[in-house]
Amino acid sequence: MKIERIELRRISLPYVSRFETSGWFHDGSDAIIVRVDADGATGWGESPVSDGPWYNEETYETAWLMQKKFLGPMLLAAEITGPEDVRNVFARVRANRMARFGLESAVWDLFARMQNVSLAQLLGGTRDRVSVGVSVGIKKDIATLLETVEGYLADGYKRIKIKIKPGWDIEPTRAIRQRWPDLLLQVDGNSIYHLSDADHLKELDQFDLLLNEQPLDHDDIFDHAKLKKMIKTPLCLDESIVSPDHARWAIELDACGVINIKPSRIGGLADARAIHDLAQAAGIPVWHGGMLETGIGRAINVALASLPNFSLPSDISANDRYFHRDIVTNPFTLNEDSTLSVPVGVGSGAIVDEAFLDEVTQERLELRA
Repeated sequence: MKIERIELRRISLPYVSRFETSGWFHDGSDAIIVRVDADGATGWGESPVSDGPWYNEETYETAWLMQKKFLGPMLLAAEITGPEDVRNVFARVRANRMARFGLESAVWDLFARMQNVSLAQLLGGTRDRVSVGVSVGIKKDIATLLETVEGYLADGYKRIKIKIKPGWDIEPTRAIRQRWPDLLLQVDGNSIYHLSDADHLKELDQFDLLLNEQPLDHDDIFDHAKLKKMIKTPLCLDESIVSPDHARWAIELDACGVINIKPSRIGGLADARAIHDLAQAAGIPVWHGGMLETGIGRAINVALASLPNFSLPSDISANDRYFHRDIVTNPFTLNEDSTLSVPVGVGSGAIVDEAFLDEVTQERLELRA
């Protein structure tokens, strides 16, 4: 089969509120929405890139260029027999994983729709609901943090992750733990710490956390292996795991006890599933991270998180956590047990609101075979 048409749209979609981490903040989504068409069917994907190279090296400008000049033409020229083939089509492209993911995920959605199955089924999902939590950015003070967390708990979320950084770590975590002694709680430093901070990071052990996510450098595995032996809190790798090989290296070095899987960071659902399988074979639990995706990317994430080794609550939250209005007509809502229901319709399940998508589109490009 040949992909006949690719459409790229860069959007600007405001968040409900600013989301701040240890190294950057975002006020809205600058994602690239991808549509692919073949044999009368359509698939949708998303590259959740932003306006700066803060989480990884990509921005919406670099991803747009890669998709326009290289990845899109490569995909249009290829013979595709299944969605796994896209990995080989893009194999000679170095990095640019979020750009690749937008196209690859759209092809997965396309094939699921053509085969009249859900994306979760096509991936091998086993759950009809996935457990989720909410990620809370850095706030101006502890009182605001506690108020924010209280609001999410009232909404029904049972797991909270807070972003931390030097000067905003021990005391915010302590305040939450004192207020809610039994809360499922984890922290994320987004690579802001160094191995020399190990003694400081040990102080977090007192708070009975689910995990400490990627405290050290974004591309480090070696020092995380050292840190893991120095702290009691389960250590989770996120930014460091960009391929199945990186996951294998981390497992063989005993550098983590948990792996965060974001298919957009990894470059595709095929490689994300391979990492899931590697971790499962090694007895290491995984959970699904989030990149503040729109309803298109969120539906893809929920489908992947239905695989069996996603055993910790994922950062996939209901759509209204981030957007007053999303670009889908069927946003996810939180179930009473802090889960999202896995779509059972064909494809990812996302129903795109094309009229509203037109309103938030900043740039549009069409590629044809």
